[in-house]
Amino acid sequence: MNSSIEWHGINLRWAYCELLPAIYNDIRCRHKAYDILHDALLKFAISPSTINLEKPHAYLRVIAHNLANEDRKFNKRLIAFSSDEFDLTAFLEDPTRAAPSPEELTSLKQRLEALQRVINRLPPKCREAFWLYRIDQRSLKEIADQLSISVNMVSRHITRAMLDLTRLQDQVL
Repeated sequence: MNSSIEWHGINLRWAYCELLPAIYNDIRCRHKAYDILHDALLKFAISPSTINLEKPHAYLRVIAHNLANEDRKFNKRLIAFSSDEFDLTAFLEDPTRAAPSPEELTSLKQRLEALQRVINRLPPKCREAFWLYRIDQRSLKEIADQLSISVNMVSRHITRAMLDLTRLQDQVL
């Protein structure tokens, strides 16, 4: 049985069985590794440069690597404490044991597609303001300057995007 599930040219089994452990090896925190993978998938989905991409897996790997580097830079200021470590030895013996099931991958794909539809339906400035604030972590003032709109308008755009995404979350859960 072939359990590979494709999403925007990305084999989700590969993402969870190969890319996730690589991210974990870099970050050393299971939860952050999942967060980075999910952020990378979201960034990949929204990026206009992924259309007709010859090597989507390589591009996703670069996105994840850059996100891990950003996380590492951010964490230099923090003291890490984690009692729930990922069992790398067990994972390396049987990666499918830690990987999501085909059902979980299908559910993830459906949630990602729903999220993408909501984000794609946002007006362009609203979508861009949301992206700059939540993904690029820019300040409201920086976004206002970049988009040539007021800080108040940036705040309204972000609020609208968050409300739309919250409605989606309420529907999915």
